Amino acid sequence: MDKSTMLRTVTAVAALFIAVEGFAAGSSVDLEPANIDPDNTASLQRGARNFMNYCSGCHSAQYVRYNTIGKHLGLSDDQLIENLMFNADKTFETIRASMSYEDGARWYGKAPPDMSLIARSKGVDYIYNFLKGFYVEPGSPTGVNNTILAGTSMPHVLWELQGYQEAVFVEHTEGGITTKEFERFEPLTAGSITPDEYDEFVRDTVNFLAYIAEPIRSERRVIGTWVMIYLVVFLIIAIMLKKQIWKDVE
Repeated sequence: MDKSTMLRTVTAVAALFIAVEGFAAGSSVDLEPANIDPDNTASLQRGARNFMNYCSGCHSAQYVRYNTIGKHLGLSDDQLIENLMFNADKTFETIRASMSYEDGARWYGKAPPDMSLIARSKGVDYIYNFLKGFYVEPGSPTGVNNTILAGTSMPHVLWELQGYQEAVFVEHTEGGITTKEFERFEPLTAGSITPDEYDEFVRDTVNFLAYIAEPIRSERRVIGTWVMIYLVVFLIIAIMLKKQIWKDVE
């Protein structure tokens, strides 16, 4: 086989591989803005409730303590114990998953990740669209797939709220390469709440995840504001002092 023939063969194989991968994986999806409000305490309280009721069975948040949440969200120790602390005894404990790491790895192929910093690593828009992006896919181990993370091993734990939906994809072929582009969702079964209510539910949950990724955000911004005020005042004093010292120098 001469070099030109070998080159054509390698190119053809590479093109075929790219085509298959592109068809299987699909293309990226535009992310809808989450539009969270980190200063909305009521939203954060609802998000904490959502996380503990629907997420903490599998996901931990090992870098945030219950008493920190109570302090920032205006919750007393009694409210924390009654409404959020399902598998903890003391308010200074961190959020642990009810499911063990080993069981998670065995049941899902890999253990569900800790959620403490997920909002910083993935971004709030990514999480918001992920929680809205589940669709029915027969043959999947969980019965669903996700437009944001294809092949996810996470089941659709919020299906009772959202209902089930079908994803409609459009195929595009260009240069011998076929890709699938997500177009829209079609509802299959209704959830227990309306689509607008589900969007708000997800937004509150994402808001809480953004909060636990940086619990001192509000305090940091207040301190930063005072530091900037101090620097401006110090700059004005320094300028006035310079003029006073150099006023007699020609």
